[in-house]
Amino acid sequence: MSNAFETILKSKMSEQSYRKIEALNNPKVMEFIGSFAEHCDPASIYVCGDSEEDKQYVRDQALSQGEEHPMALSKQTIHWDGYGDQARDKVNTKFMVYKENLERMKSLNSVEYEEGLAEIMDISKGIMNGKDVVVLFFSEGPTESPFTIPCIQMTDSWYVAHSEQILYRTAYNHFLKMPESEKDHFYRFIHSAGEVDERKCTVNLDKRRIYMDTQNNIVYSMNDQYAGNSIGLKKHSMRLAINESGKNGWLCEHMFVMAAVNEEKNRKTYFCGAYPSACGKTSTAMIPGEQIVGDDIAYFRNINGEFRAVNVEFGMFGIIKDVNAKDDPLIFENLMKDQEVIFSNILKGPDGKPYWLGMGVEPPDEGFNHSGEWKKGNKDAKGNEIDIAHGNARYTMRLDYLANIDKDGFEAKDGVMVQGVLYGGRDSDTTVPVEESPDWKDGILLKAATLESETTSATLGAEGVRKPSPMANLDFVSYPLGEYTMNNIKFGENVDNTPKIFSNNYFMRGKDGNFITSKLAKRVWLHWAEGRVHGDYEACETPTGKIPLYQDLKDLFKKYLDEDFAEDTYTYLFTFRCSKWIEKIERTKTFYVKMDANTPKEIFEYWDATIARIQTAKEKYGDLIEPGKYQG
Repeated sequence: MSNAFETILKSKMSEQSYRKIEALNNPKVMEFIGSFAEHCDPASIYVCGDSEEDKQYVRDQALSQGEEHPMALSKQTIHWDGYGDQARDKVNTKFMVYKENLERMKSLNSVEYEEGLAEIMDISKGIMNGKDVVVLFFSEGPTESPFTIPCIQMTDSWYVAHSEQILYRTAYNHFLKMPESEKDHFYRFIHSAGEVDERKCTVNLDKRRIYMDTQNNIVYSMNDQYAGNSIGLKKHSMRLAINESGKNGWLCEHMFVMAAVNEEKNRKTYFCGAYPSACGKTSTAMIPGEQIVGDDIAYFRNINGEFRAVNVEFGMFGIIKDVNAKDDPLIFENLMKDQEVIFSNILKGPDGKPYWLGMGVEPPDEGFNHSGEWKKGNKDAKGNEIDIAHGNARYTMRLDYLANIDKDGFEAKDGVMVQGVLYGGRDSDTTVPVEESPDWKDGILLKAATLESETTSATLGAEGVRKPSPMANLDFVSYPLGEYTMNNIKFGENVDNTPKIFSNNYFMRGKDGNFITSKLAKRVWLHWAEGRVHGDYEACETPTGKIPLYQDLKDLFKKYLDEDFAEDTYTYLFTFRCSKWIEKIERTKTFYVKMDANTPKEIFEYWDATIARIQTAKEKYGDLIEPGKYQG
């Protein structure tokens, strides 16, 4: 194989690393690594295979380079991101778009392709000078399966490399086995932390850029370390996959994959679920007594007429705030074990142990955190007291550590057959705790597209404001929203076993302003949905779907929570609120017009017909329709 980059790669690689690249016999791989070796000018390049030896080398480098630090337990490490680099940078995360597509993509954060490419190449010129760089091969989804998307990451951050080794399946051997017809298809990620300070934190945050080229499946991430900005295989790859799936008839969704376990009937039913931030996604995926396949991103494919899903990831990058022994016992237990975990932006106490907000453990008054050497009462440059940990602090951990992992589904190369899809939002006065959609299209347009998240007292700004979040995927949709919505409808209607769609809302408040049910009630709503999938329960009609009968919920509360469920509570929770629903749909219409001027008319016609149906019901039954009163 002729190689224009042979000389430069051999000058920066060991013989062993070069042989690994050469063995792939893939010109596109060689061109990617070689061109950025030339452009970014690293001191050395280490190529990782799938071996445990290579994985250990990455772990060791993350520590020796000072990007991670040891903890009291030998297999745990801690990483700190600098101030200003502790959350996703939405402003500087942009799509690089060819001129002919700029109008189509105008509602998304985009930059003209040539302009964006010139800027990112200028920023990245020589950015790795003097640094040791690593190249890694990964797979989105299980390797050697219909779902597999191969990926290459080139980075000068060993923390990023270590994180990805926990979060994704290594795939060097997959690349070795790729047939000639597939060798051009893989995602490419080039990342640099840029100049770093003595704590190995990025300095030039003003030059932080995350530019995504969905036309050529490459992402450039420069001058950042926070994993949401730097780990290419997570949300950056998700945007590439959403774009690709939209063209090729499959789906990439911001969803968990889990199994509802009905021991009494000896059955396991797979659900996927999408919930905006702080609306119950992780806690639903981790309901005690059920099994988890994945907590964040799912690929859907039509395989022999079946709606099948895989978890894209091998690990989890979770928010650690409020993870404690009471509310999240399975995760908390694993964070206390001597096994491979990376903590980020929490406190390392004098005892070498981790401490974070909402841990349920009394923290020490001093230690090291994202601000450096910390003592209780320390203040930042603005005079604000620095807490023990950042509010967006994280943990990175393998999913198969969890005792409730669904081992068969987790590794299934053809995925699991999905029979139910949950869409959960957050509002205090409109959406009932669980409602089944009449059909798939209705579910996408009335349960998924209308999702909103209500701001709380913990959110900056006014309380009670409803923020639109269609499909709980808005930040990652990489082509026009109306087109994306139609692709969701088409996919579900084109499989033989279309799943049932259900809405969730765990946040209904009573007249006193308090939540009506406990956090654990979500298990009841899940098992009613599981029963509906299998025809176990009858249901009441509403203008937007079907809700549970009181007696069924009463039995489920007693069975799963050993709680009594009062009928007046049921009536309040499941009353249909006509005016509130009309307002909700009108807000959705307004948002879609704003986001995509070319949203298909049939979507608005569907919403208008629904508003008319609700208005008719309101005139006949009143604004508040109690369960069982509506007759369609």
